[in-house]
Amino acid sequence: MIIKQPVTTEKAMRLMEAENTLVFVVDAKAVKADVRREVEDVFGVKVVRVNTVNGHDGKKRAFVKFGPESPAIDVATKLGMM
Repeated sequence: MIIKQPVTTEKAMRLMEAENTLVFVVDAKAVKADVRREVEDVFGVKVVRVNTVNGHDGKKRAFVKFGPESPAIDVATKLGMM
């Protein structure tokens, strides 16, 4: 499993509402294509873009932007974030 957990900070919630983007903590060795594939398979949604950030704490975060046909709020509801 590449995706470890969703990020539920205020900034992540703002991104979800404003930019249709969810933030996940992912495996440190995961690449963007792996993250995209897993999100599309697990949640059954269309991913437009994946940006990754390696944090100072050693955690890798993936910013996953969804297409207009699949709102991030719906995915967050499936995850129990909302």
